[in-house]
Amino acid sequence: MACAHRGELKMHVANVSSAETAKFDRLAARWWDIDGESRPLHDLNPVRLSYIAGRVALKGARVLDVGCGGGILSESLARAGADVTGIDLAPRVLEVARLHLHESKLHVEYREVAVEVLAAEMPAAFDAVACMELLEHVPDPGSVIAACAALLKPGGRLFLSTLNRTPLAFGAAIVGAEYVANLLPRGTHHYAQFIRPSELAAALRGSGLELEDLSGIDYSPFTRRAKIARNTQVNYLAVARRV
Repeated sequence: MACAHRGELKMHVANVSSAETAKFDRLAARWWDIDGESRPLHDLNPVRLSYIAGRVALKGARVLDVGCGGGILSESLARAGADVTGIDLAPRVLEVARLHLHESKLHVEYREVAVEVLAAEMPAAFDAVACMELLEHVPDPGSVIAACAALLKPGGRLFLSTLNRTPLAFGAAIVGAEYVANLLPRGTHHYAQFIRPSELAAALRGSGLELEDLSGIDYSPFTRRAKIARNTQVNYLAVARRV
């Protein structure tokens, strides 16, 4: 996980996969369907929100949702009282996020911009940054972490969720979710892009962040229940503070 510093345009071009954005754009129409392809995002959202709310006073806080998709977490953060900005590079998904605000009556600022570009534009602007299930979908996750760190105010917190690179995660997230249960479209994940906690911790330290917690997520797609757990072998959450 390299944390190389690059020029804005180069970072923007190098750290986005057109295949990945196209993949999520194809899911746009049913993003808010709790029984559609985005079902796991809806199931995991309460746990993610609780993890953040337990560590940041959200009311009045300025929060950035990186890789916000159709806005599931962004809207939950806004409903909790945060001033939320959501960014993504999949235009059709962002359109769905904006349209859903007419139904929810919430306020979220959505922007189609790379996190590295936003970091140059708005350094030290946010009390908290959430980056959920994005790192395993970009060519250079270290670049995303460095940009998130730059966007935080001193003492601000970065919240991450990703997949561990273990045989168990391969079985659960790829074989089980994509090929057996058909919960996700095939090809959603690539095992080589999964990230071990030790790799994540090293990237956080390299970006001036102090890891405060690492927790697993216990999720059953059959009962649709998720909870925080000790086991980090599949999905896991992390929070780090800008020192």
